Amino acid sequence: MSKTNVETLQYRFDGPEDAPVLVLANSLATTWHMWDRQVPDLVKQWRVFRFDMPGHGGAPAYPAGSVGDLTARLLATLDGLGVQRFGYAGCALGGAVGLELALRHPERIASLALIAASPRFGTPDEFRQRGVIVRTNGLDPIARTSPERWFTGGFAAAQPAITDWAVQMVRTTDPGCYIAACEALAAFDVRTALAHVGVPTLVLVGSDDQVTGPAEARTLVAGIPDARLAVVPGASHLVPVEQPAAVTDLLVRHFSTAWQPAYDSTTGQMAIPAAPVKPVLAAAGPPPQAVPIAEIAPAAPAPQGMGGRPDPYDAGLKVRREVLGDAHVDRALAQADDFSGDFQEFITRYAWGEIWDRPGLDRRSRSCVALTALVAGGHLDELGFHVRAALRNGLTPAEIKEVLLQAAVYCGVPAAGSAFKVAQEVIREETTPEE
Repeated sequence: MSKTNVETLQYRFDGPEDAPVLVLANSLATTWHMWDRQVPDLVKQWRVFRFDMPGHGGAPAYPAGSVGDLTARLLATLDGLGVQRFGYAGCALGGAVGLELALRHPERIASLALIAASPRFGTPDEFRQRGVIVRTNGLDPIARTSPERWFTGGFAAAQPAITDWAVQMVRTTDPGCYIAACEALAAFDVRTALAHVGVPTLVLVGSDDQVTGPAEARTLVAGIPDARLAVVPGASHLVPVEQPAAVTDLLVRHFSTAWQPAYDSTTGQMAIPAAPVKPVLAAAGPPPQAVPIAEIAPAAPAPQGMGGRPDPYDAGLKVRREVLGDAHVDRALAQADDFSGDFQEFITRYAWGEIWDRPGLDRRSRSCVALTALVAGGHLDELGFHVRAALRNGLTPAEIKEVLLQAAVYCGVPAAGSAFKVAQEVIREETTPEE
């Protein structure tokens, strides 16, 4: 097992030292023990490398805020062990890391398996909402509902020991690392890059997966040039645990037959077999113009704002969505017309692109300032949005209460009293776990 630091991961090896390495990566809030039923068969051909995400399974709690960060830590761990090339199978969050590897470091991947994975996991709002719940209530609400997300009802009822084990895995996860992983999944979106995944890929999904189900799997298969789909009947999200024999058989067959050769050290090149022809799912209309693989389109010039600087509108829209949520921003933009459209563009460009995107204050601090200013101005119609944004930016209900108490001293008790009523209702809505 590794001696981990912030740049590496807790890991273990199983299998013969001279065998090719096969990396197994876990889903959010699970440990490497989710693969225990696969390892005895896999070690007959491979040296199996398993690792725990930060703060999972007793691993040191150094939060990783992006899938790219997790990928970098995995590669740093493998580099330290002298492992340069490997097969990779990842479930859910582990599948996101696999896609990142295949897109950013294709020379390291010999073959890829994506299990219960997606090019985009739900919506950013869904994962940031989880962060709000965990900051307020801890991981217990997530733990109690995990069996219904991970397993079919029949399996959960018939296997109470495994169900209890799953709940305990979640409860023993570090909350800060869980929240950071949620933020990583909220920002993950490789839908437009799937065509650049150049390694043989098995896409495996449970037929009853309600989290990342067959629809997401088919999106991966349609986008990745050399991908094959396997749907495992009678399984939900944590399919390696629920149907271990079927998953083991599929992994053995895939990695035994689809192991891409390494680069030739004398030429620096690698022969890549032609990808099989398969149908492409596309909307009705004229077919897109083919682009030669070797051709790189010139970058479009960035739109210019005032003083020759890049237009901050796109950055502002991104920040606005991250802080207020997609649903709120979509609703505001949809309601804009010829009369109010210029105002929506104005606040997106200047309030969010120029001010909220400045590096001088973090978003927690900016939320504190915004709440105080809204109380001082009596802008209760906007206060609810920004209480919700403050929770998304990492403020706890207790910290929001302190901001409003501070505002009571400097802005007036009546104003703060009205603000408390608004904030109390929003906090109740946002932090009540779903049953």
